[in-house]
Amino acid sequence: MTMMSVAALMTLVLALLFGVPYLEFMKKKMYGQYIREEVQILHAKKNKTPTTGGVFLVAAILVGSLVVLFMAQAISTRALIVLMTLIFYMFTGFEDDIKKIKGCQNEGLSPKAKLALQIAVSMLPAVYLVYQGQTEISLFNFNINLGYLYPFFAVFMIVGSSNALNLTDGLDGLACGCSFFAFFACAVISYLNHCTDLAIISMAASAACLGFFYFNKNPAKIFMGDTGSLALGGLLATISIMGKFELWLIPIGIIFIAETLSVMLQVASFKMTGKRIFKMSPIHHHFELCGWNEKKIVFVFAMISALGGLLAVWGVCISKLIVFGI
Repeated sequence: MTMMSVAALMTLVLALLFGVPYLEFMKKKMYGQYIREEVQILHAKKNKTPTTGGVFLVAAILVGSLVVLFMAQAISTRALIVLMTLIFYMFTGFEDDIKKIKGCQNEGLSPKAKLALQIAVSMLPAVYLVYQGQTEISLFNFNINLGYLYPFFAVFMIVGSSNALNLTDGLDGLACGCSFFAFFACAVISYLNHCTDLAIISMAASAACLGFFYFNKNPAKIFMGDTGSLALGGLLATISIMGKFELWLIPIGIIFIAETLSVMLQVASFKMTGKRIFKMSPIHHHFELCGWNEKKIVFVFAMISALGGLLAVWGVCISKLIVFGI
């Protein structure tokens, strides 16, 4: 618990320290976000806001995690794979962001290229778990061993989580606000499962999101871009599969799942009936068009994320009581 607190404090400070010079650099270079055409009417004033803030967000997580892992003598192959996945997803997102900046538009990597990179990176933790024989998923007293099907399940989770968090990153403070509670829940669950390495990384990620919120809260000084959102989403799912609480990611990531489903339902409805279910998707834009301001949406969504995390922690505690026959 002490090392988790150290990781949180150190990473929070690092995120704040790294953010100031990075923001100044981005302002000087005039590297800004280009708002997609569909939401120009809502977010025209955000056009050219500096982006790729995920660089200093991920840097803070990496430095904070590694320093505390060494201090706690908790460096493990598992922890290194988690951090490697974070790095590779950051580079995937960064390449996407840079293409958008250079092209002066909101189109980066092609969907196929981005998906291929995401799948390739997610294979690292997936194959590792198969090699370790950890191919079972469980919920309460229900267990199922997926065997060699597990890599497909793991890849689906990591890629899906990465894209889901990317979709959520559409309002000032929304993605990092929800991620703060999601990673905090992962830290508590990892601690309960005696996974010290994952608990430290999760707490570092949670604190980094809090530090990033200082720069990203409305009105945002900088966006995390795909650099941060793809990396955080990939990290969230990788921690859950490495910590073997895969199915608890459903309540933990309830907001990210809702955002993704809103897009899928919107597209399916329009193709099948010609009608839209929501005024705009992802669903946070629907609430904007319903008259909610950004701060209200971010607060409500973050509270739902917090409740989802609390539900997951409660579920893990109940699972342990069942196992011990209490």
